[in-house]
Amino acid sequence: MSDTPTDELIRYEVADGVARITINDPGRGNALTADMRDELADRLDWASADLGVRVVVLTGAGERHFCTGANLAGPQKPGPERPEGAPDRAMGDAARMIRRGWQRLVASILDCEKPVVASVNGTAAGGGAQLVLACDLVVMAENAKLVEVFVKRGIIPDAGGAYLLPRVVGPQITKELMFLADDVPAARCAELGIANRVVAADALVAETDALAARLASGPTKAYALTKWLVNRSFESSRHTAFEEEAMMQDLLTASGDFGEGLAAFRERRDPEFKGR
Repeated sequence: MSDTPTDELIRYEVADGVARITINDPGRGNALTADMRDELADRLDWASADLGVRVVVLTGAGERHFCTGANLAGPQKPGPERPEGAPDRAMGDAARMIRRGWQRLVASILDCEKPVVASVNGTAAGGGAQLVLACDLVVMAENAKLVEVFVKRGIIPDAGGAYLLPRVVGPQITKELMFLADDVPAARCAELGIANRVVAADALVAETDALAARLASGPTKAYALTKWLVNRSFESSRHTAFEEEAMMQDLLTASGDFGEGLAAFRERRDPEFKGR
């Protein structure tokens, strides 16, 4: 168990509109204890609400691991005191832990009102793989890999994996990756549509920073509503999707960036978006 404060294990830095969140426990594969997991979700919620943040970058410290899932050796969140004679584990305990834990973390990425870019520096395994899948854009170092490791432990994929992965690669490839639990190298991730870009390891930071800077200069509210519509599309009928598109477009007309975009178009100049 680490004695390092949680805010050192989950580093949060903001510069030029970019919130960079680093999972900082490379000696333990950047695996997340319960406190680290909740701190990461809190930071993502904070970035979502912060008008000074226009894009989020999520990465891992070191060169070997992005995130290897849950640190099961770390301290767990205590539950309510049990009455005398109660079993150590009751029906509902595991489901409650998953809902309040990794599912909340994955949801904090999906629901973040800013684009979230995964800068995958190494192995993303278990819950760490699902963090990558939840992000809006993925940049991977060529030595990085994704592993749906769950069946090797005799358990089912959690952290939303069975929801996220089929939406990227389809059901058959999902079953292959989850049944066999083989390493999926960065190049294969690009072929499957999981990774947007694969770069040399020593170019990962520069490539990610360039992408983040481009997003940070864009129309943040338009990104937020675009993200919402795309994420909703898999659960929507055509009628619902069209109605929501019209509603979100109407909502966006109240933003300053909408007016700036139209003015720049009329004046034939580049827009200067403020993210509001």
